[in-house]
Amino acid sequence: MTLAFQGIGIASSCSVAIGPAFIDLRGQSGAAQAAISAEQVADEIARFDLAVAAAYESLQTVRTQIPASTPLKIAELIDAHLLMLEDRTLVDEVRRIVADERCSAEWALQLHRDTLVEVFDQMDDPYLRTRRDDIEHVVQEIQAHLRGEGVQRTLAEQDLQGVVVVARDLTPADAILLRHRGAAAFVTEFGGPMSHTAILARSLAVPAVMGVHEITRYLHPGESLVVDGETGTVLAKADESTLEYYRQRLRAIETRQRRLREIVSRPTRTLDGASISLQANLELPEDVDIARANGAVGVGLYRTEFLYMSRNDLPDEDEHLATYTAMLEDLDGIPITIRTLDLGVDKRADGLTACSSSVCNPALGLRAIRLCLKEPALFRPQLRAILRASALGPVRLMLPLVTNVDEIDTVLSLIEEFKRQLHQQGLAYDDDMPVGAMIEVPAAALSARAIAKRMDFLSIGTNDLVQYTLAVDRLDDSVNYLFDPIHPAILRLIRMTIEAADSAGIPVSMCGEMAGDTHFTRLLLGMGMRELSMQPGAILDVKELILEADTQDLQRRVAALFTQLDDTSPSRLLDALNHA
Repeated sequence: MTLAFQGIGIASSCSVAIGPAFIDLRGQSGAAQAAISAEQVADEIARFDLAVAAAYESLQTVRTQIPASTPLKIAELIDAHLLMLEDRTLVDEVRRIVADERCSAEWALQLHRDTLVEVFDQMDDPYLRTRRDDIEHVVQEIQAHLRGEGVQRTLAEQDLQGVVVVARDLTPADAILLRHRGAAAFVTEFGGPMSHTAILARSLAVPAVMGVHEITRYLHPGESLVVDGETGTVLAKADESTLEYYRQRLRAIETRQRRLREIVSRPTRTLDGASISLQANLELPEDVDIARANGAVGVGLYRTEFLYMSRNDLPDEDEHLATYTAMLEDLDGIPITIRTLDLGVDKRADGLTACSSSVCNPALGLRAIRLCLKEPALFRPQLRAILRASALGPVRLMLPLVTNVDEIDTVLSLIEEFKRQLHQQGLAYDDDMPVGAMIEVPAAALSARAIAKRMDFLSIGTNDLVQYTLAVDRLDDSVNYLFDPIHPAILRLIRMTIEAADSAGIPVSMCGEMAGDTHFTRLLLGMGMRELSMQPGAILDVKELILEADTQDLQRRVAALFTQLDDTSPSRLLDALNHA
């Protein structure tokens, strides 16, 4: 008899997997309290130090195996875990507990973990409460090496090609290594749609189902499983007819992927002749090949934070310029929009005087353009390098988290000052390089007309716009059900921004996750969006819909949709738009 388990589905470009179960029981036994003698303390501390070193080495290996298409936040997460392992506070406290309590390293680490988690759980701020997951992941990594269960060592002799990994939970590091070894799908007892592992599963194109309570108790190693990331279903002991149904779905997915490859070179035009610009969000220089292979006509968002991560100093102008020059050479004439640094003081880099060890809420604090204006050591070399790069190819400069026109005026004055400096030094730059702003906070959307008068283009960052407008942390499982890109307030802010750009005669694009989600493609076309920037892997799915769309018809229908927003569920209106 078929056993069906229901969880939260995580669908990627391939939403279905069939394969043998690999039951990952690492860490389920927990840490047992164990006393040691005074003579054993030194050896136990040494054993702990070796486990920390092994965990650090393991995460460094993971860092090198992160695919280029993976969002930068995952790389930042691994970097944060590496920094925690370097933190003497964590290590020294566990050593102290081992010595004072004369207990095993496993138990000392568990005691310290409990203390840290309790502190995070008592914090009022949802953003900081979610940081407890980082503590959990780092502790799990060290505990695994103390038990000799480090994922690389444990799986070294295992054939993981095509398996469905079933686990209590998976850290992002686990997920990367398991996928690297050939795992076809993930099933976990914990986790939600916006967890780091879920985000990673999408980037790795791995179907996953999360939050399946106690599933490891009911499955056996090697038994055939079906994972449906679209419906959140896991099937065990499926009969032949059910298996054949899913095999047909897999074949259909493969056929569709081949069909999508055939439209790469076609112009992105709607049935009524509207030209749509599909661009790529890039995290690292290595992403260029993926973007070009999927037919991106530009880079609508190039994140530069990687230049600042995992280092103890700040990149200078020459390093910035070398990076941007290499990107322009790889793009070979394709335009690129470079976003200035969007880090906050929660991601501390040495040399930043503005950084504080106590940040109440990093998401609302000194970050992005605010930090850059406060820290000349950050901003000056990057702005000068972007200006110099503009002489080598089509470059646009984009400012993140703009809140008011004063910030824009200050940046524009700095740019003019740096242009004068470069001219005096005999260094080339494009005097007409476009400068634009990201619309990511409600204040910016409500001030879009004033901002548009000063800018050469606007770009809507829906991830933060939704988060700040609805006061919801999308990574917090307890409230992420409130994260709604089609909330009437969000749709009105987007429309307001589009109208402001149109009125000023400047282009407007969208670079948040909403841009690459085909559920919203028709809606965005009907609202007047003509530039969309997304993860490279989403471009062809969106393009397929655009080729079959009629923008004039969609504009009429979306105008009617807006008249019903206060009386009808937006999701019902969107369904009607998509299935008319």
